[in-house]
Amino acid sequence: MVKSGDSKKRETVTAGLIIIGDEILSGRTKDENIGYVADYLTEIGIQLREVRIIGDDESHIVEAVNAMRGSYTYVFTTGGIGPTHDDITADSVAKAFGVGIDIDERAVAQMRERYSADKLTPARLRMARIPHGADLVSNSVSLTPGFMIENVIVMAGVPRIMQVMLDAVTPQLRTGAKMLTRTIRVEAPEGDVATGLGRVQAEFADVAMGSYPYFEKGRLGTNLVLRSTDEDLLGRAFDATLQMLESEGISDFQPVEG
Repeated sequence: MVKSGDSKKRETVTAGLIIIGDEILSGRTKDENIGYVADYLTEIGIQLREVRIIGDDESHIVEAVNAMRGSYTYVFTTGGIGPTHDDITADSVAKAFGVGIDIDERAVAQMRERYSADKLTPARLRMARIPHGADLVSNSVSLTPGFMIENVIVMAGVPRIMQVMLDAVTPQLRTGAKMLTRTIRVEAPEGDVATGLGRVQAEFADVAMGSYPYFEKGRLGTNLVLRSTDEDLLGRAFDATLQMLESEGISDFQPVEG
């Protein structure tokens, strides 16, 4: 366990996420995976840096995988590994890596725990096609695995199945310093705090600071959110922000727990 104040000594581990599916882009299916993956990775110490949503198009998938796998520690994909003709993620990832793909007997063995021999139709066996050199990512819900090839983790699009795959692959992942967050709720318009917050940001350049306006009960307000992997630095920036609010004559504000 990392002791308080030591998080800044840990490496930064980053990730990109690719959401794949025409149904997401058309609006027929509402994505539930981005928020879950973002929260999950933040909790274990992986910083999600980019999300792309793309359709079932091989060239787009190949381009996205190759662009992101060279930029981040890990790339996660969801969607496109089902039994139908438009489930092309596995083939596209194999093409991105320049490797072959075929039915993997390890995947078939897992699927046999759910399906009898006569139920392992050609359509279902499509889901057992795994790029050469990939490791399987187990799936305790439907038993049809995802896979991990180098730093790319390919998971199902169905939220519940994606979630168990994410749980299954986590022990194999490197994790870094966890991102810590402090929030201040200010009962004043964003414009009233923008200049002062800019001064604090200039003083604490390594702390990410954002202002997020809201409108409640007929009043404008602003949530100030500070983020850093360094607990001590974050605490000092937080105190400086409180002092800034007081110096600006803003009295109606309070820290938000959690």
